[in-house]
Amino acid sequence: MSLLTRILMVCAALIIATSSAMSASRIKDIVDFEGIRDNQLIGYGLVVGLNGTGDSLNGAPFTKQSLQAMLERMGVNITGTNLNTKNVAAVIVTATLPPFSVQGSRIDATISALGDAKSLQGGTLMVTPLMGADGETYAIAQGPIAIGGFTAQGDAATVTQGVPTSGRIANGALIERELTFQLASMTTLRLSLRNPDLTTARRIAQTINDLIGQPVAEPLNPTGVRLTLPHNFNGNIVDLITDIEQLNVEPDLPAKIVIDETTGIIVMGQDVRVSTVAIAQGNLTVTVSESPQVSQPNPLARGQTAVVPRSNVGVQTGAEKKLAMLEGSVPLRDLVSGLNALGVGPRDMISILQAIKAAGALQAEIEVM
Repeated sequence: MSLLTRILMVCAALIIATSSAMSASRIKDIVDFEGIRDNQLIGYGLVVGLNGTGDSLNGAPFTKQSLQAMLERMGVNITGTNLNTKNVAAVIVTATLPPFSVQGSRIDATISALGDAKSLQGGTLMVTPLMGADGETYAIAQGPIAIGGFTAQGDAATVTQGVPTSGRIANGALIERELTFQLASMTTLRLSLRNPDLTTARRIAQTINDLIGQPVAEPLNPTGVRLTLPHNFNGNIVDLITDIEQLNVEPDLPAKIVIDETTGIIVMGQDVRVSTVAIAQGNLTVTVSESPQVSQPNPLARGQTAVVPRSNVGVQTGAEKKLAMLEGSVPLRDLVSGLNALGVGPRDMISILQAIKAAGALQAEIEVM
């Protein structure tokens, strides 16, 4: 083998390796590790201190009942009193509990008006328990609300920017309960693929096994890979995850075309292929325009002024559209170029793709959103 041939072979291998690395992704970017997840929290509370922009108590009876209950818990007896304040608003408070959050740490809270309040500007959220899906309280939210919008109103005009009925309290929720999940004590762990695929799951397992040198990873199904801590591994499962999450794996994607009928968006995967097929597209467009004219009688003549209709009818049959040819097994770039050569818009292209699929010439799955 000559020196030139060897150099060319090395260059080809480098090009292949570079292209493969550019399309590869880290394992931590394509999988979720078991137990490392967020948890949603929700609560119901009251916002006070509004400048007349709160709920009308007659239009929001839940706000009135909540206000009465809060005052009675504080020892204020308002039985038989007609409340007519507009400085209070009922709100829904939401937050996200990060994984492995410890008691005493703080998280952000989002506040959204529940009644007919006009704005939450200047309001303060009262103590609000935030519960999880199990009904347990995991955090307590309270504090002044920061909003990103405003409303200015006059006698004849109103200006609103953003959403003044929704706000946020940075670090406004205090965590009171921790989730009891001990990751470090586990000996097996599941990796969940964000885009399920059998080939990708197998590639992940092979990459992990090549790193460790033992069959510690096993693909279970298109969505999961089971990871087992080796007996002679110098560390726990957290150390093992740290070692493997930076590994690069090239995900495999199915040939799929995603269509959004509402907006006319079309997204095609790189492996979409079309068998040899001929396509013709033409539209029948009928345009009718009215140009009525006024007809008046001659001077000194006995007659009446009348409106004479004038209609212009135009018909376009799309005769200039030609029959386009798409060669078999063309790559995605040639497929898009061939469809664009027809001079059609996204709406017509959706119909063309569905017709090609019905003809059995499209080797891809069509998913309509």
